[in-house]
Amino acid sequence: MKTKIVYLVSLLCALTFATSAFADSENGFYEKNHVRGFISVGADYRGMFGDFHNYVNTIARYNGRIVMENQKTHAEETYHGSFEYAEFYDYYLGLHMNIGAQYKQFLTWFNINAMPTQISERPSKTYNVTSIESGDVQKAPLFDVKWFTYGVDWMFGWKLFGENTVINLIPAVGVGFNLINFHFASLFTFVEESGNFVNARDRYYSTMDATVTGELELRLEINPIAIGIYGGYRHVDYSDIEIEEHVLVNKPYDTDNSGDTWFVGVRATWTFKSDWQRKQADKL
Repeated sequence: MKTKIVYLVSLLCALTFATSAFADSENGFYEKNHVRGFISVGADYRGMFGDFHNYVNTIARYNGRIVMENQKTHAEETYHGSFEYAEFYDYYLGLHMNIGAQYKQFLTWFNINAMPTQISERPSKTYNVTSIESGDVQKAPLFDVKWFTYGVDWMFGWKLFGENTVINLIPAVGVGFNLINFHFASLFTFVEESGNFVNARDRYYSTMDATVTGELELRLEINPIAIGIYGGYRHVDYSDIEIEEHVLVNKPYDTDNSGDTWFVGVRATWTFKSDWQRKQADKL
C-alpha cells in the first residue's frame, strides 16, 4: 500500500506541475484568454469481464475459517461453517463528474468516478460454526457482503469535427488510479506463508492501482450546453489486498486480479465562456 500512496502523490504532483507549466506559458504557444472551462455529470452502465466478476465474488463472499475462543473450554480453536450469499451482478452503475478545460479542439479533464455500493445482505446476524479440534458448535457473527470502487482519471480528448460544430465526435484517452473496497461476510482468519494467523475484522479492506482508459463520445452541442453518448474500455490490474497490514496472497484468494470493464453512458456538459468571449460580450 505504501508503494501505491507514493504513486498517487507522484501522479498528483506531476499533474499539478504540468498544468501550471502549460497555463503560465508566455511564449505564444496558446492564447490563454481563449481557454474555456467546463463541468459535466454523467452515468454509465459498466460491464465486468469474467475475470473481474469472478474476482469480486471469490474475495467478497469467501467463507474462511475462524480462530476463536471455545466458550466451554476457553481454549483457542479453529472453527468452520457454511453460509449462502447471492452472487453479485456482472455489471454496475458508474457515476461521474468531469472538471476540465477546452482550448479550440483540444480538451483535458479530470474524471472523478464512483459507484453505488453493491450489497449481498446477510441471511442472519449469526451462523453456526464447528470446531475442527473438539467438534463443539457455537455462534459466530455474520455481516453483509459489500463492495464498491472509486477513482480519478486524467483524460485528453480532441473534437474531430471542429471547435464549435453542433454534432461532434470526441475520442479520448487517459490515465489515473482506482480503489476497490471489500467488506467480508464474517470475521475470518487466514494463514500467512510464515504460518502466522491474521484475523480480518468487521470493516472495509481496500486495494488500488493505476488505470488506463479509452473512450469515444458522440456529442450534440448547442453552446453552452452539450449532451453526449459515450462508450469505451477501462483497464485496471488490482494489487494484492492488505488485511491488518498483511498481504492476502495465499490460495484460494489470488487477489492480484484484473478489474477491466467496458462501459456505455450519457453525460451533460456545461462549457463556460472564455475571457475573450466575455470581453466581446461586454463590447456589445
